[in-house]
Amino acid sequence: MSIDNIIAKAVADAVKELYGVDTDPAGITPQTTKKEFEGNLTVMVFPWVKAAGKAPEAVGKEIGDWLVANEPAVAAYNVIKGFLNITIEPAFWSSVLAHIAGESNYGVTAPAEDSPLVMVEYSSPNTNKPLHLGHVRNILLGNSLCRILAACGNKVVRTNIVNDRGIHICKSMLAWKKWGDGATPESAGKKGDHLIGDFYVLFDKHFKAEVKELEAKGMSKEEAEAASPLLQEARAMLRAWEAGDEEVRKLWATMNSWVYAGFDETYRRMGVGFDKIYYESDTYLEGKAKVLEGLEKGMMYRKEDGSVWADLTADGLDHKLLLRSDGTSVYMTQDIGTAKLRYQDYPIDKMIYVVGNEQNYHFQVLSLLLDRLGFKWGKDLVHFSYGMVELPEGKMKSREGTVVDADDLIDEMVSTARTVSEELGKLDGCTPEEINEITETVGLGALKYFLLKVDPRKNMTFNPKESIDFNGNTGPFIQYTYARIRSVLRKAAEAGMAETGFIGAKPGEREITLIQRLADFPAIVQEAGRSYSPALIANYSYDLVKEYNQFYHDCSILKEEDERTRSMRLALSKVTADTVRTAMGLLGINVPERM
Repeated sequence: MSIDNIIAKAVADAVKELYGVDTDPAGITPQTTKKEFEGNLTVMVFPWVKAAGKAPEAVGKEIGDWLVANEPAVAAYNVIKGFLNITIEPAFWSSVLAHIAGESNYGVTAPAEDSPLVMVEYSSPNTNKPLHLGHVRNILLGNSLCRILAACGNKVVRTNIVNDRGIHICKSMLAWKKWGDGATPESAGKKGDHLIGDFYVLFDKHFKAEVKELEAKGMSKEEAEAASPLLQEARAMLRAWEAGDEEVRKLWATMNSWVYAGFDETYRRMGVGFDKIYYESDTYLEGKAKVLEGLEKGMMYRKEDGSVWADLTADGLDHKLLLRSDGTSVYMTQDIGTAKLRYQDYPIDKMIYVVGNEQNYHFQVLSLLLDRLGFKWGKDLVHFSYGMVELPEGKMKSREGTVVDADDLIDEMVSTARTVSEELGKLDGCTPEEINEITETVGLGALKYFLLKVDPRKNMTFNPKESIDFNGNTGPFIQYTYARIRSVLRKAAEAGMAETGFIGAKPGEREITLIQRLADFPAIVQEAGRSYSPALIANYSYDLVKEYNQFYHDCSILKEEDERTRSMRLALSKVTADTVRTAMGLLGINVPERM
């Protein structure tokens, strides 16, 4: 039983005996005492003031006296207004450490047979361009969220929906036909997604030139864009694709296969993957069928022009288009179709969509429509809405080719990690293979941590230089501390020093602070799962290694002469390293054994 649970149960027993009030210990949540006050854990006594018929300070004193007399873990207490600050018996902390050290996968709850099945959708790329910085934040958030939810005891299915059809895809295809000269990824020496992205940019370049010419002839910008022969050709290609034209479909399949190969390479390097990938080309017809089914049942209505709509005014929203007058679908239709297929494939209990906050309204509508169409999880679907990520120089634009490509970004991060590590002497004595492995680990760790440490709901600016600092709240700082601890443990093992045999040791203030921080980890994992916030895990990791570094600075480990104290400090070091590895693993970040 954790120290929080022991204190919660003791307080519940005290309240029962003192005031005759039955209190569920699960409803008592001791908090870490604020640094300006004496104590380890703090409990609010306000809930029992009315039953006691006394002032909060008097209630706190009575409960505190009972705890000192009846709970061996409590050494002392003080009361500040309605807050009972409890000091834990120092020797008790060594048993807390022993409990943590005895857990094989501390902080992680394995799923049970009846655990809920949570499906998480993330990435959702278009097949007309490579993955970029915006996708990277999405992918890392989705991947981390899956890991955290699994650590909270859920069964998790990781899914991706690929937007592989539409006018944007046809723009790349048309540009390749006109100006590609038969280029392939092999002949161009490029990843397939990069090659296709180049043609998307090329289309926009020619399109803008056409619009400029037409404007010079007296047309407005809107008229010129509508009259553009290039755009009309792209629309004709889309109609041909919709009609199943064999030549268009063959080119579409070929170019998409190039893109998928490129995506897979980036996903592998980022250390992410999916249990099931859905494709819009498969789901949009399912969505149309489901909408027409809803139309027949009177859930939707058809306008005179043939378009199909949903009236959501009773729910405080507006009327939503689901099928255009020509019968073609919109994004909402595709999402309905994808939901239908997912529900057929898996017994989903909760569905989480990792999508930027510009789509908040879309998911309000989708939730209502799925509920109306009979999906049991529709009303409770979760839109994990995150903020946009920008660079110091501002926003990115795909059509203009100003997007920061994910592959280029990763290469830059790894290169910078190598340069900084070499300058600081952190690669001295490493083999070339070890250097490659360490710089890849540190570069990707810096990128992932920087993007995940920020509250996902906030917009953020990504600064590559700041992310690879070996001091401060960064991935490399945490990774380096982990490697330092592993080095200490290796030296201890070589000297035959044990990590056990410390029960009964009396930890000092530094050890107690670190043990208490470690004891917080399971609750942090559960809260990160409840609030869908990898940032909680990231910032916990930083706080933990800060505490360890202070402990490392103030307390001798290998040179400590008292065997029991040395064993306790070695055990504390090992548990800290294990917890850091687990926490960073929940963020999808590897930690190096040597640095």
